Formats: sequence, structure tokens, C-alpha cells
Amino acid sequence: MSTEEVKLNVEKALEEIRPFLQSDGGDISLLSIEKNDTLVKVQLQGACVGCSVNQMTLKSGVEMTIKKYVPQIQEVINIQV
Repeated sequence: MSTEEVKLNVEKALEEIRPFLQSDGGDISLLSIEKNDTLVKVQLQGACVGCSVNQMTLKSGVEMTIKKYVPQIQEVINIQV
């Protein structure tokens, strides 16, 4: 899978997740894909930033969905600004 295909599939995964986050007043954006397309950096936004379960959301929801679209992804991390 090319880098461009990886990016497109990660975006598709985020589109699948986004409505659930938005229903709770949050959102997510893709920051970068690094380490030979195995690490995804995202930014949780809105209500997701201060949510006590955002790490669970990130691992159970976001990472799992991204890996469904792009199995080579090994880790998804949230970058707070």
C-alpha cells in the first residue's frame, strides 16, 4: 500500500469515527503518518480534549478502526497542542 493509499484509508477510518465523536461535542483530525506508515498522529478536539475516557476512545475506537482500514498501522497517538 502506497503512502497516499495509507493516508486515504486513515481518512476513511476517521470519517467513520467522526460522527460518534461529534455527537459528544468532539472531533478528530489527522496530523501525520510517520515511521514508514506505521504510526498515526491525531488530535482530539472539542469535548474530547478534557474527556476522562479519551484514551479509551483513542485505543478502542480510533486505533481499532484505523487498523481495520490499514492493518500495517501499529500505533495511534493523540497530540495535544
